Amino acid sequence: MDWWWWASIPFQPAGSGLRVARTKSRPVVLDPADRAMLTALVRTGSHPASQVRRARILLELDENDPGRVGRGERVPTQEVVAERVGVPVVADFRARDVAAGGQGAPLVSVLDQLLLAGSGQPAGLLNLGGIANLTAVRPGRATVAFDCGPANALLDVALAGATGDRYDAGGARAARGTVDPALLDVLLADPYLAGAPPKTTGKERYNRKFLDSALEQAPVRDLDDVLATLAEAAAAAVAADVRRLGLTRVWASGGGVHNAGLMAALQRRLEAVGASLATTATLGLPIDHKEAYAFALLGWLTWHGLPGSLASCTGASGPRILGTIVPGREPLRLPEPKPTTPNRIVLEPRS
Repeated sequence: MDWWWWASIPFQPAGSGLRVARTKSRPVVLDPADRAMLTALVRTGSHPASQVRRARILLELDENDPGRVGRGERVPTQEVVAERVGVPVVADFRARDVAAGGQGAPLVSVLDQLLLAGSGQPAGLLNLGGIANLTAVRPGRATVAFDCGPANALLDVALAGATGDRYDAGGARAARGTVDPALLDVLLADPYLAGAPPKTTGKERYNRKFLDSALEQAPVRDLDDVLATLAEAAAAAVAADVRRLGLTRVWASGGGVHNAGLMAALQRRLEAVGASLATTATLGLPIDHKEAYAFALLGWLTWHGLPGSLASCTGASGPRILGTIVPGREPLRLPEPKPTTPNRIVLEPRS
């Protein structure tokens, strides 16, 4: 199967921040197995040091094993990209943070902090993927980011098990279902939700086994009601964290934004704790491409010798320059490191 990587997003200095010219296409597509976060960068020899060239990269990689090439040897995906494209590749961003005592996640909080810099109010950026993760930026306080709990993960598991469908298109079934109070209580009693950040979770916890256990304790026969209750639980967990952090505005992104049932529950729950809800599209950040922008930014930071992690978010002993750089066809020539890390980022359309 063909997979496409986009090495794009030209970063241009904007005072003490970065200005990003946004393209209509997805700037970076991560490999399907999430084995390596990739940002392909050109050598800066004939280009301004702040530029990242747009390049469409077609890779013919096996869908189930993108690192397998040739006679069956296992080759890291980033090595395959560098070999086939011929430009340096920045990859494997999480490992350095883990080596420094962190959890290696969430890393998108760097982008979140730059986006909300100067907002003057306690605000959050919420990404609704399989897991709901929240970044809180509050004036005068360290940025914190963590996984609130499940978002789409359990919704997708429930639907796939009952119908074989991959997801609830538009959240129509969740929107027309009725919340079951007993199941909701079971879901919200999950010990992970009460844990203090930094914390991270994933589908290794929120999976079929987790859902079956919850339904054994509080059986619900109607699938729409199960989906409505799962959406309500996800929204309740996020709202509890928003209230605890004192946030007054939240911008959401990710596939969960397309789920009408989840968004309605989230809107209602956030209003109850005094917070407004909008999508990141109002900030210039496409709701489906947040991780693409975040890892393009991380690649830019690494390329210019700047840290890409926030210790207050990952739990590491300090900020670190992330990732490994795989050379392209020519000798690796890095630009002179930037003296300071940008303190804001501006997203604007590109003609």
